[in-house]
Parts: sequence; C-alpha cells; structure tokens
Amino acid sequence: MKGPYYSKDDLMAAEAEAGVSMPYSEDLSILSSPLCAGAVKLPNRLACQAMEGCDGNADGTPGELTLRRYERFAKGGSGLIWFEATAVMDEGKANPRQLRITKENLGEFKRTVDMIKETGFRENGYEPAVVMQATHSGRYSKPHGTPAPLIAYNSPVLEADRPIDASRIVTDEYLDTVRDALVEGAMLAEQAGFDGVDIKCCHRYLNSELLSAFGRPGRYGGSFENRTRLLRESVSGAREACGVGFEISSRMNVYDGYFFPYGFGVSENTDAKTAYGAPEFDPSEPVMLLKQLYESGMRIVNITMGNPYNNPHVNRPFAKGGYEPPEPPVCGVARLLNGISELKSAVPELKFICSGVSYLGTVAPNVLAGYIEKGGFDVAGFGRTIFAYPDFANDILKSGVMKKNKACIACSKCTEIMRTPGGTPGCVIRDPLYTELYKQIFGSKK
Repeated sequence: MKGPYYSKDDLMAAEAEAGVSMPYSEDLSILSSPLCAGAVKLPNRLACQAMEGCDGNADGTPGELTLRRYERFAKGGSGLIWFEATAVMDEGKANPRQLRITKENLGEFKRTVDMIKETGFRENGYEPAVVMQATHSGRYSKPHGTPAPLIAYNSPVLEADRPIDASRIVTDEYLDTVRDALVEGAMLAEQAGFDGVDIKCCHRYLNSELLSAFGRPGRYGGSFENRTRLLRESVSGAREACGVGFEISSRMNVYDGYFFPYGFGVSENTDAKTAYGAPEFDPSEPVMLLKQLYESGMRIVNITMGNPYNNPHVNRPFAKGGYEPPEPPVCGVARLLNGISELKSAVPELKFICSGVSYLGTVAPNVLAGYIEKGGFDVAGFGRTIFAYPDFANDILKSGVMKKNKACIACSKCTEIMRTPGGTPGCVIRDPLYTELYKQIFGSKK
C-alpha cells in the first residue's frame, strides 16, 4: 500500500506488506516536552530540517523568498529550525543563489536570525533554536549554474554515465583550506546569533563523500582515521574557536546505500543484501565516528541516509518521482528510523534528530512519538513537509493532529522546481506562490 498515510490501519497494512515494523503511539505529549542538548535548549521535540530555497541574493545573503520561508517556519511553532545549507567557499556553492556567509554580509544573517527568534516568541511565546548548516557542495558544486565538481575520488557508481576528469579530485592541501573555511563559517554563525552550526556531512557533498574514500591515497583517504579527518578536525576546530554557549553539530550520512567500497555505513560483504537488494546497513563505523564526535564536544547530531541526487528513495521516499523505487517506500522510512535507533542505543549520551518522515503523512507524529518514547531518538525532524505545512508543529502541539488538507503528498514537485535552472523550490500543491511559479516553468497542464 502506497503512502502518504492518513490512518494507523493504512500504515500497518503497508508495513505488513513490506515486512517492516515501526513503533506507534496514540499519546503525542512527549513531542511537546523540552530538551537540553549541550548549548541548545529546545522548547519542544519538533524540528524544521534544512530545506534549501535556492533564493538568496547575489552577495549570498537571504533574499525576499528566503525571509518569507523562515518567517513562516518561525510562526509554525517548531522548537528547532535547522537553517539551510550556507556555503563557506564560493566554489563550493550548489547553485548561484545558495546562501554564503562572509564577514562582509554578517549583518544580514544577524537580522535574519533576530527575525526568526522575534517572530517565534511573538507568535508562540518561545524562541526556536536556530542552527546554521555550513556546507561545501563538492561534486554537486554549481556556483555559476553549470557543473563545476570538486570531488574526493572518482565514483563509478555516480559517474557511470558522466565520468568526471581526475583533475577535479581535490588535493589534501585544498581539503585543509576547506577545514579552515568550515571553522571560520562556524565562528561567523556564532557572531550572527545562531545557536549552533552544522558541519554538513551528508548526501555525498564533499565532507560526506570523504567518508567512503576507501581508495583515496594521502591524509584524507584509506583508513577510518583519514576518511573522517575533515569532519573530525572541522568539528574540533570549531569547538575550540567558538564559545561554550554555541553548539557544534552535524547533519551526517550514516548509510549511503551503495555497495562497498563506494558507500559508507554498508556491509563490506557485497553479498549482504536486504530483501529488496539494497546493501545491508553496517553501523560499526558510524558508531565509532559518533563516539569520537561526542568526545570532541558534540552533544546533538542530525542523522540522514542516501543521496537525494541519485537514490532519493533511501533518504526521502516518495509517492511520485523520477523513477520507480526498487523497494516499497515505507522500507526507506523504516531503514532510516530504525537505523537511527540502533545508533542511539550504541551512543545513548548523544541527542539524535531523525529525518525522512514526510512520506508517513499525517501518522508521522504517532510514529515519531513511539520512537521517542522507546528511546530511539530525541527530536522529530520534518523536511519536505515544512514547505507544504509550515505550521505543522502548532497543529501537533495544540490539536494533537496533522491535517490531511495541509500535509505533504510526497509528489516531488518541490524537487522538480529545484532541479530547474533558476528554480526556487516550494510546495506546488499547498502554497499558491509556488503553484504559480510551477505553471510559469512547466505550463499549466503538467
């Protein structure tokens, strides 16, 4: 049975059909409970994930649509807003309109953070915590609108149809400068008033790709120590450079979904497959890394899997997309949430944020409350949903439900707009502004 789901019976039927299981709770009260995670104080357990709008100004500052989006999120009642990917180097921008924080434009970021916190307090009686995602897009860099990849290594999985010249493999010396830029980005984020920074290490952007650089020579490849070096040294450098009241975190891939040696968090036994042919999740290296990050001072981590450019069914299962997924979409949700629970069991001292739940539809709060009650993770992170339903948190907290006529239908049209040159993603179904934009780009009949 395909989702999104609007009843417990529909979800249970889909789970039975796919052979997966997730907890479910009728009591949502735990989602309204506060949480302390190091320097981050959350008034509730609901989070807006980092959803890039590709709508910044030419100087890297938030544009008009950026500000509109975060005002809507701030009004919506979430206790945590994970601010979107913000580049720390010009050549590491994923698109010409990606945000880019610098010393020169710091004031605009400060005004944006102030607006988010003031709006949240005025509308809901509390300020949301706001964490900035510091990024280098690596193989997905397009600072001027055309591909300009900077890669950790050549991947036959990702380059089967379009090989990338080996000259685009970055040197160890260049990676040293990326580390320094990420640390500087953390310092700037602190000065702008963010509550923390995310040293982004997911979705096969540069930091994430290094985790699977098993065949790369030098200081950033081969051994576990080398492959995790950029993330670890960026986190420890940021921790040393920033104040104790500022949290250093990461949105981290713990499973890429590619067979060894081209994926992180997968079994080295390439015959080890799931019922639908995917490589098995191996938490051993992710657990080692998470323990080291905790020792470096990290207290909250945001977990994801897969690659939205190549295998999005792994990290954001969809009802409609660019291909037919090789497994029932609910399998992707269960793999991600159960995988996070496995990590939480191994590193209980860390606070974990989940993701990948939009496909669950209006039963998402019940599933997430079930996991949090059982200690599977600590914070419920919503991604695509927030484009469609920015006030989802207030409906959950005040009414105990998510409303079907507001919910994300997992149609992938927001991604469709984002992949269009000059496109700025939003919900085509629920937000009239983006309905009109979609019509302008694709025509009214699509």
